[in-house]
Amino acid sequence: MPFSISKDEILETVAMLHTENLDIRTITMGIDILSCHADSGKSCGQKIYDKILHHASQLVKVGDDIEKEYGIPIINKRISVTPVALVADGLTREDMIEIGRYMDKASGEVGVNFIGGFSALVHKGFTRGDSALLEAIPETLSLTERVCSSVNLATTKAGINMDAVFQMGNIIKETARLTADRDGLGCAKLVVFCNAAEDNPFMAGAFHGVGEPECTINIGVSGPGVVLNAVKKYPDADLGELANIIKKTAFKVTRSGELVGRAASQRLGVSFGIVDLSLAPTPAIGDSVADILESMGLETVGAHGSTAALAMLNDAVKKGGAMASSYVGGLSGAFIPVSEDQGMINAVEAGVLNIEKLEAMTCVCSVGLDMIAIPGDIPAEIISAIIADEAAIGMINRKTTAVRIIPAPGKKEGDWVEFGGLLGRAPVMKVNQVSPAKFIQRKGRIPAPIHSLNN
Repeated sequence: MPFSISKDEILETVAMLHTENLDIRTITMGIDILSCHADSGKSCGQKIYDKILHHASQLVKVGDDIEKEYGIPIINKRISVTPVALVADGLTREDMIEIGRYMDKASGEVGVNFIGGFSALVHKGFTRGDSALLEAIPETLSLTERVCSSVNLATTKAGINMDAVFQMGNIIKETARLTADRDGLGCAKLVVFCNAAEDNPFMAGAFHGVGEPECTINIGVSGPGVVLNAVKKYPDADLGELANIIKKTAFKVTRSGELVGRAASQRLGVSFGIVDLSLAPTPAIGDSVADILESMGLETVGAHGSTAALAMLNDAVKKGGAMASSYVGGLSGAFIPVSEDQGMINAVEAGVLNIEKLEAMTCVCSVGLDMIAIPGDIPAEIISAIIADEAAIGMINRKTTAVRIIPAPGKKEGDWVEFGGLLGRAPVMKVNQVSPAKFIQRKGRIPAPIHSLNN
């Protein structure tokens, strides 16, 4: 059955575009680079560079053309590749850094703003390639502009690799140190996952999974402003009615994403992958997930009831989106990044939103503790423990969770970090400094939960 959009849907979409900040947050092209293995970083990097230019040379132009044709803003054009640790297995740390440079050069050449896939999947242990890539992360992120990195260190089926958890605390600290002149910006391009999605179009965690086709287009829609306006129109609706209103709104937002994704895949001659339904906020006024929760009746996000409100929002968005597209994927929920959401920033400034409450909220949403700035002198073991807690939430609840945290060099609680653009700005948050060091230093593996045995 051919994909079609009705006249009424187009008119509704036009209204959302003009008054409610609707946009397509990203068109992300996934590219398989397993065929690019070589015996040196230079040779491997050159093959990756050539393949990216072959597939993605028209990506930005096609995105721009669709934006003009349909009048739907497309904020970002991005690329994700197969996890580099798989492609470059057997190469050295220095080779991995060289590959990162080629990735950065290629992404600059085709004009995208980020490239994801400087990644490793280590939820059950390390290959030589994994180890080399992890060692290369800090320097690669400090030397490149567009390269993003992710590490999956836990799954519901495998448990939590606590050796990797221990190591990632140190890697995040070192990445912050090497980008200290930019408030630790390198850490904003580094995500640590449990149950990572292999078709996620959002950065910094996007990579092209091994089950994906040669090349595909994945769409990340957004629309917090659209949902916010819908909720505001019904101040007296009960929560069941409100959930239905949000579902209908998510349906409309998702349809616009499907339209753009199918048009892009057809023009680029590659397969259409998925639409990610995630509500992705920006620092712009009226584009905040926190504002949606407050419009439901919370005085401020962070108040008791925030987790319940977020759970309802997340579920309603998924249900509405699933009716609009047969190819829903990625993360598909509501992001709650601090630096990218003005409402979250306001709540932190007011002292009503802390890391512990954010952790509780991550139990019911995508994706985790995201874009949180903490004092630069926080020990690596505490960062590792924060990662372990989030991984445990994901493992037990069979969902994706993640940590993107910035120990801002030279900054203390109450100071600010400035990243600019979609990454925004954030207050440095208080961290509980009671030591988990002995627990983290045990390393090993936390076994998978009993409900993982479901075959």
